[in-house]
Amino acid sequence: MDVYRPEKFVVESGQLQHSFKWLMSYYSYYKKCKVIAKEILDKRAGLVVSDEDFASIAIGEEMGRRRVLITDITETHFTTGPASMIERKMNKSMQKMIQACDCVIIPDAGDDYGNIRHVGPIVRQASAGRDALRKQFGFTRNTIVVSTGGTDAGRYLIEKAIEAHRKLQSRLDSELVVVSGPSLKLPDSPDYRNLGFVDNLHELVYAADLVISLAGRSTIDESIAYGTPGIFIPIKGHFEQEEGAARLGFKYEDIFRLESLVEEKIGRRNNNNAVHAAGGGAERAAKIISDLDR
Repeated sequence: MDVYRPEKFVVESGQLQHSFKWLMSYYSYYKKCKVIAKEILDKRAGLVVSDEDFASIAIGEEMGRRRVLITDITETHFTTGPASMIERKMNKSMQKMIQACDCVIIPDAGDDYGNIRHVGPIVRQASAGRDALRKQFGFTRNTIVVSTGGTDAGRYLIEKAIEAHRKLQSRLDSELVVVSGPSLKLPDSPDYRNLGFVDNLHELVYAADLVISLAGRSTIDESIAYGTPGIFIPIKGHFEQEEGAARLGFKYEDIFRLESLVEEKIGRRNNNNAVHAAGGGAERAAKIISDLDR
């Protein structure tokens, strides 16, 4: 229904700015979302399934509705110093909501306990094999896909990727494909092919020879599931992205050595990955939800 209007991170040169101000703006946004969620849930019965939308979880709890939360975050770490005291209070409230849910689905491997169910990465299945997808997308050379979530937060990474690729493309016989998303506008250029917004990013990741992205969970999981090598640069100061990137050996400062990373990673597919496993996490999550909804 597209009824939420989230607060935007302020990112300059790939670094998160004014984190405490953003946290306070997010709390105000959360309260607005609760009003919207109540209007929607008042008109609809049944189970509430939330992908990290804590407003609908809070309203569902007030209404005595069964609730399933899908998340890999149990607390946030955006602030330091005195400001972190407020964030810790917000984390305690969030954890109470998590503990009160009928089920919490975590898209990662791990042991289940209490209401927590680990299902592994949730990745969509591709509609065709890799060779067929490459033909469909016109990927005839070494193809680098750059995806940054469609906001200005990723503009800096796109610019750095274009800069690095200019120096490499003749040597690598490569093409740069940018998925800029619905809101980030890029000028036309012979240096890259801009696809704008797509609804099948997972298939582009599968078909690519290398993916460059911010360290968002979904793209990381898609890269691993499909065996496509990836370079994941976190927004500096964004705890979730920094933790995700660190698991794969990346950090913000790697943005300044993209050229060497591209040469190192491109084409080094992990063909030992079982591509058919993509979708297993989604299937397990769906079964948990459907069993609760009976």
